This record gives sequence, C-alpha cells and structure tokens, in this order.
Amino acid sequence: MPSRVFRSFLAGRRRAHRLRPIDDSTPAGTWLIIGLGNPGRDYAHNRHNVGFWCVNRLSRSYNVPLNNRTSLATTGQGHIEGRDVVLAKPRTFVNNSGDAAAALVRRFRILPEHLLVICDSLDLPVGVVRVRARGSHGGHNGLKSITQRLGVNAFPRIRIGIGRPLVAGEPSYDPEVIADYVLSDPTPEERASLDTATDKVIAAVACVLEHGVEAAMNRFNREQRRKEPG
Repeated sequence: MPSRVFRSFLAGRRRAHRLRPIDDSTPAGTWLIIGLGNPGRDYAHNRHNVGFWCVNRLSRSYNVPLNNRTSLATTGQGHIEGRDVVLAKPRTFVNNSGDAAAALVRRFRILPEHLLVICDSLDLPVGVVRVRARGSHGGHNGLKSITQRLGVNAFPRIRIGIGRPLVAGEPSYDPEVIADYVLSDPTPEERASLDTATDKVIAAVACVLEHGVEAAMNRFNREQRRKEPG
C-alpha cells in the first residue's frame, strides 16, 4: 500500500515546465523500469552506465523502441512477458535520477511496487546480480535521489556489481577515487562479466514481471551466492 507521502506526491500539482500531463491512457498495473546511467557518448561505456545497458537490451529483446525523448528521460512503451511496461533512461545524470523518476511516476501513475530500478553497485563483486524488493540507497547517489524525491524506499531494484576500486591493494571509499572509477570503462575481463550479468538481469526482470519480486530474489540471489568465491 503506498505511503501517505507517496499518495500525496502522486496527486500533487505538476510543474508545467518540468512534467508532461498525466497519461490517463496508461493501463493500470503498468511497470516503470528505469536503468540508471549518464547520458551522452562520453559516458556510454562507463561502469556507472550498466543500468542503461540493461534497458537497451530489454528494448532490443522485447521490441520496445526507446523512441520518446524529453529533457528528463528517453522512454519507450510496450510489453514484456505480457505486462505493460515503460522503459526509461534518465537524461538527468545519475545524481539527479530522482527528477526523472518523479516525473515518470507521476505521469504514468506508477505505484512504488511497480517501479523497478536497475543500477550498478560498488559493494558487489563484478558481475554479481542482486534483486531486492526495497531497501536503503546503500550510498548509490541515483537511488538516494529517487528515494528523496519519491519519499519512499519500498520499490524493487536490481543491482549489478562493478566491484570497488583498490588503492594499494585495499578497497577505497575515497569519493574522488570512486568518482574516477565509476566514470571510467571496465577492463575487457570486467566487461565480459558485466555483459553476462546483463543477460541475467534481463531474465530477472522477466521473472519479476511473471512471478513477482520474491520469486526473482529466491531464484537469482541464490544462484549468485553459489557462484561467489569464498
């Protein structure tokens, strides 16, 4: 059940220069699937853009053209596994992903449980996929922005591990080191792992839509744990 804050947000008056009119033609139960990343060719192959890679793959795999572009997001509407979906890639840059998410949630009247966010994760090994029904932003600025703008954290998300940068052989938490890392391209070996992870994300999205988030968590999180070292 949506929180009071979220219901108030969904019913709130739009700012004409930021939001499109409410789309009353959107079928009830539509899912909004947002992949996080930065727009533009300079960022296309960065680690931070793995969410974009997944939305691009969903677009191709299910013939959902990303043919609607606004100042806030590139979107496409179609069907995945029998569900009505809106695919979206924010054009607001990762740190301001909430601006695009808020506009899209309001425009298409999306409930929190039907907002699925796909993003990278520093705290998972490269290529590991995790499905969650809700949770904190875990330090990810895109998730933080979405949580702050919507006023809820009870939306499902799929995280793809990109690993954490190492300094002198130790994981680094230095913001400058992290910024350089996420805004750089993965090594060829990492890219191969991330491409495999993208395939898993596509399967996980299909599972979420067909069988629910819990079923996807049980299937994909357990599979990944069996493959992790240690």
